[in-house]
Formats: sequence, C-alpha cells, structure tokens
Amino acid sequence: GGLRCGEGKGREGMTTGEMDKDAGAGDETDLLVRLARKRFLLRSDQVSAAQKQQLKNEVLEIISNEGLSGHYATICAEMGWPVDSSQADLLKARTEEELKALEDKIVDAQENLGDTEVREALTEKAQFLCKIGVSKEDRTKCFKAAEDKTVAVGHQLDMIFSQLIVSIFDGETHAMRDLIEKCKLLLEKGGDWERKNKLKVYEGVYLMATRDFKQAADLFLSSVATFTTTELFPYSTLVLYTVITTLISLDRVNLKKKVVDAPEILTVIGEMPCLEQLLNSLYHCKYGEFFGALPDVADLIKMDMFLAPHHRYFLREIRKVVYSQFLESYKSVSLAAMASTFGVSSEFLDRELVSFIVSGALNCKIDKVAGVVETIQPDSKNTLYQAIIKKGDHLLNRVQKLGTVIDME
Repeated sequence: GGLRCGEGKGREGMTTGEMDKDAGAGDETDLLVRLARKRFLLRSDQVSAAQKQQLKNEVLEIISNEGLSGHYATICAEMGWPVDSSQADLLKARTEEELKALEDKIVDAQENLGDTEVREALTEKAQFLCKIGVSKEDRTKCFKAAEDKTVAVGHQLDMIFSQLIVSIFDGETHAMRDLIEKCKLLLEKGGDWERKNKLKVYEGVYLMATRDFKQAADLFLSSVATFTTTELFPYSTLVLYTVITTLISLDRVNLKKKVVDAPEILTVIGEMPCLEQLLNSLYHCKYGEFFGALPDVADLIKMDMFLAPHHRYFLREIRKVVYSQFLESYKSVSLAAMASTFGVSSEFLDRELVSFIVSGALNCKIDKVAGVVETIQPDSKNTLYQAIIKKGDHLLNRVQKLGTVIDME
C-alpha cells in the first residue's frame, strides 16, 4: 500500500488501484474506510471522469458483494446515481435474511449459552448494522445492548473502535471526539498497550482532521514504532501523516532527530519520493529542491480524505517555515538573491513575503527601493515586559472591581 509521487506521471494517468494506494487503502483496511476513501475520490476535482467511472463501478461492486443495503440508497442519492430497484430489493432481502440469522443466534445464546456468547452475538449484530448502513439511532441502540453485557475493558474498547470507524465514514468529528474521550476514561481503568497505541492513532487522525497538527504530530511520532492500526490505513500512510504534521510543527533540531533520521520512517519514505525530497531539502536548506517537490506533495495531500481540507493551510504554514529558516541566517539579503535561491521570481517572492509580514508571521521588512529584505530580531525582553504590564493592568482592574463589590455589600 505505498503512496507514489514525483515519478513524472500525472494524476490523469493513474489507475484507481494506484489511487487507492495513494488513498491508503490496503488489504487490511476496514471495508467502511475503503468505501469512504473511494467516496472522497468520487467527489474530488483531482480525479478524471474516466477514473470516476471506474471508482463508481468499484463502489457498486463492493455494495453488491457485501450486501450493503443501507449504503446503496444513500450513496446513490449522494452521487446522483440512478437506483436499480431490483438490486435494491435483492440487497434488502439479503439483509433481512442475514439479520434473522443474527437474531436467532442472539436468542440461542440467551436461552442455551452464557453471557460471553450473548455479548459476542450482540456485538456481531451491532457491527453488521454498522457495515450495511442503518440509521445512527439503530446501531447506537444495538451497541448499547452489547455494552451492557460487556465487562472486560478490552472488549468495550473494541466496540468503541468499531463506532469510531463509522464516525470516520460519516465524517462526524464531534462523534469521534466523544468516542475518544470515552476510550480514555476506560483506559484509566485498565487496557493493554496495543489498544492504548491504537487510540493514539485514532486521536491523531481526529486532531489532524480538526487541524491541530502539532498534537497530531506528537501522537503519530509516538505510534511510528508500535503501529498496528491497519484497519485505518497501512504503515506508509502513517509515515505520510507523520511527516506532513511534523514539517510544520517541529523545530529543525527535533525534525532531524525524530523524523529525518528515524529508522522506521527511512524504511518507508522512499515509496514517496516527493515527500522524501521535501523533508530532506527543508532540513538541508536546499530551497530550490524544496519548491520543486512542493507541488507533488500538494497533490498527495489533495488526494487524501483527511488532509485535503487542509491543503491550503499546510502550503501556507510550510512556506512560512521555509522563509523563516532562510531569513534566520541573514541580517539582510537582496530580494533577487533570495528569489534565485528558491527558484521563484522576485515578484512572486515579494507578494509572498508581504502577506506573511502583514499577518505577523515573519519578522522582517522589505526595502523596495534597495530591493533588500531586512530581518528584524524580535526583542523578547520587551515583549515579555509588555505582556507582564498588560497582565498587571488586568489584575488591578479585577481587584478594583472586587473592591467596589465589597464596598457595596
């Protein structure tokens, strides 16, 4: 399940099998996650009409083979595809038959077997309802019935992980947050290392999806050596997420120690040449190579359902990092020389730097007459002094208000 980039083949020339690899779909990836990634690609403007037709065929084949009666109507409505009524009837009949078998299994377990078998049968039904695409209310009710019969923390966590996958499919980040908090409470009571490590990956995905790249980076870094969450994505995708989040959240020293020289990352990053080039060129200050790799990495990001909503944010943040790193070495530098180093035009660089200076992201100024960029060393002592004065004023105001209230009483 390797992600490819920077090999001179555009997205138009990719097969959907390769796109699935780019999307992180591996043999062990959960069915609903695979379906969610295909659905994302179907909505993407990065995918050609021919590729979308192939993806449509693959989605309909999965629905038919797996008997996903609930998802059939929903996805057809979402994509504007016509519903084949005979296919819908077949799927419905298959669901009723499979559901009856599961109900019989529950009754048999309740009448003839023990609590463990009852829990297993109820869990199986809940997972089946998630898979076929029933309403949130129905599947929540079924999971609740299974949870009531579950004592072991490990089994309770497994049920929450199943629900987390459904919330990923539905794109419900609020539901993800609530389920993650529920997992954390359970892990305080116990739970093995594997499930604790799994939770780190799920939480990392949630944080990345909600644009908290710094915390996501910490969790992904701590999962690199212990990754077993293959139901979400293969290892190469974890490396992609780790590198993308760390590039804009770690300082240069930590980036070298934790990412550039990390043996686990080195074994896989070669599958993504543009990402490897971006990481190494940033660290080794080869700025021309950095800007050469950036468009291909941007394409990788746009093809990933978790990263795509943040591609503009990432591109802005990574450019801020690279300009700051370059300017740290100079008191002043000509705009033309800096543009030449980055392999861009002076006009483009001028516009870029101005937008970052105005927003306060870069400590420098541009002398337009001389065509020079001058760095401004931040006065940390003065900044700290101003912050203390401001906090002191705020505290005095609160004390005065409190004094007025006391006087009134």
